[in-house]
Amino acid sequence: MYRCASARRYMAFRRISPTPKQKNLLYYIYYLKKVSYIMKKYDYLIVGAGLFGAVFAHEARARQKTCLVIDKRPHIGGNIYTEEIEEIQVHKYGAHIFHTSNERVWHYINQFSRFNHYINSPVAIYKDELYNLPFNMNTFHQLWGVKTPAQAKAKIQEQIARMNIVHPKNLEEQALAMVGQDVYEKLVEGYTRKQWGRECRELPAFIIKRLPLRYTYDNNYFNDRYQGIPTDGYTKIVKKLLDGVQVCLNTDFFIERERWMNQADRVLFTGMIDQFYNYRFGELEYRSLRFENEVLDMGNYQGNAVVNYTDYEVPYTRIIEHKHFVFGSQKKTVITREYPAKWQRGEEPYYPINDPENNELFEKYQRLALAEKDVLFGGRLGMYRYMNMDQVIEEALLLADNELGCV
Repeated sequence: MYRCASARRYMAFRRISPTPKQKNLLYYIYYLKKVSYIMKKYDYLIVGAGLFGAVFAHEARARQKTCLVIDKRPHIGGNIYTEEIEEIQVHKYGAHIFHTSNERVWHYINQFSRFNHYINSPVAIYKDELYNLPFNMNTFHQLWGVKTPAQAKAKIQEQIARMNIVHPKNLEEQALAMVGQDVYEKLVEGYTRKQWGRECRELPAFIIKRLPLRYTYDNNYFNDRYQGIPTDGYTKIVKKLLDGVQVCLNTDFFIERERWMNQADRVLFTGMIDQFYNYRFGELEYRSLRFENEVLDMGNYQGNAVVNYTDYEVPYTRIIEHKHFVFGSQKKTVITREYPAKWQRGEEPYYPINDPENNELFEKYQRLALAEKDVLFGGRLGMYRYMNMDQVIEEALLLADNELGCV
């Protein structure tokens, strides 16, 4: 299926027997290109086999539409792809913890997998100190020895008052105005500088608003009603979403763009919107990531799925120990060190940098997109917007409802 089974079916129909060499992946791609000219035309070409594209493809097929999904990677799932290593589901592109308060989205995703009761409760290490996250009474007690919300609020307000910041102009001022100097210097500044590759005073204030601040003894990072990890990994979810859909991997849309555009009546593009328009107005900015995986001959490395390193001198932002997402008891463990990186062409973009300059540039591309008759855009890169998984599903379902009609 995922290496274009239509090529094999066509060869069988034509009584063509592939040689052993032709069974190699590269030869399958060659055969795909050879026979694709006589393939039927699809209702939708979907560029990107990630979560957005897979949900839309599933909904389109449910409405009797034909879809062809292509992806330049050698696997489905996009950034939520999981791979089994040492009997552990490894999140290959960073930790993905599903959480939502959207009942429709929760019931939708549960059609394709069982979810466990994992609660995201990360810890942070600053030099030789350890703190609970998100910022809550446990954190404040670790910082100052306070025991009550009133004591914690008084301490934070004392530090905030010293700053005298009335109208925060950037992330640094926003953070200092929200949590004071101690929390900012130990738990925000270094981590944020690493994550975004900029000084905090150069980043927009809104970024810090996504960090919870609580005066309860509650280490649950998310406030959402539903939360968990699929017990069999995310790849199987995407595989089920794409069941019955033609999928071609190792396929770069831009190499033969015109031919792929002619393969369907309409196109859903989930890649970078600026690349789609050949960077006509210039490059949008993104952040990239580098992952360093290691299999360790021990049962438990750090005792928690997610440990953040907030000291700027430590080059990685966090270490993920994947088995703890599903309460694993395997004899070995797999960890991933996550390094933020500057994005440049040819590398994977992970996060849009939604500062005023980039948002203004995106609006120019968005105007082009809205003028398209037969091209749709979706996903983090196509919409140039940071989205969690539940938001991706919600947007894909909304697009499917608007484009295809409600079931």
